[in-house]
Amino acid sequence: MSITFYYAPQSNATRVHVSLEELGVPYEKVKLDIRAGEQRKPELLALNPNGKVPTLVIDGTPMFESVAIQIALGERFGVEKGLWPALGSPEHLKALTWLIWGQVSLGAAVIQYMQNTASFYPKELHHAGQAEAAQKEVTKLLAILDAHLGANAFLAGDRFTLADVDVASVLGWALQMIQVDLAVYPKLGAWLASAGQRPSMATAMAST
Repeated sequence: MSITFYYAPQSNATRVHVSLEELGVPYEKVKLDIRAGEQRKPELLALNPNGKVPTLVIDGTPMFESVAIQIALGERFGVEKGLWPALGSPEHLKALTWLIWGQVSLGAAVIQYMQNTASFYPKELHHAGQAEAAQKEVTKLLAILDAHLGANAFLAGDRFTLADVDVASVLGWALQMIQVDLAVYPKLGAWLASAGQRPSMATAMAST
């Protein structure tokens, strides 16, 4: 079994990096300078035609899109390690649901807010109304997550899984982009703090 992980620090690859550390599987890291465009070199475009990170090659087969990679890691290695629910179980369905929710629902709302507020998007394209709508959507989604965590220790039930890794990573990024008072969401805040204290998170964040 061989795994090669192409990444850039503090990018969308971080959540996959955390998952690899959680799983404890051997892998080779290849750091790319995305500012210099290394991810668009021909040999890397052959692995990921999008020219982005993360890219993961498992036993010679390349994968891209972080959600697909997370699911593949969970199904191949996570069940045995206790970090992914067994296929077909109620917990498996919950893990898939919340993993996608973090990327599609929460992630999309945060990106909409960024596009209308962040300095690295053209100011002439900013729209105050869309920014306000996005902030309200983020607030609503965080309330949904807080309520779920009030009834469940973790996203898929009573055990930490790669779904928690992924959503915690998305949320950690989101909180750098949009001001949120976590005191309003006590269950969410405690869950996020716990995830941030895991050794895997520290290892991935410290990687250069």
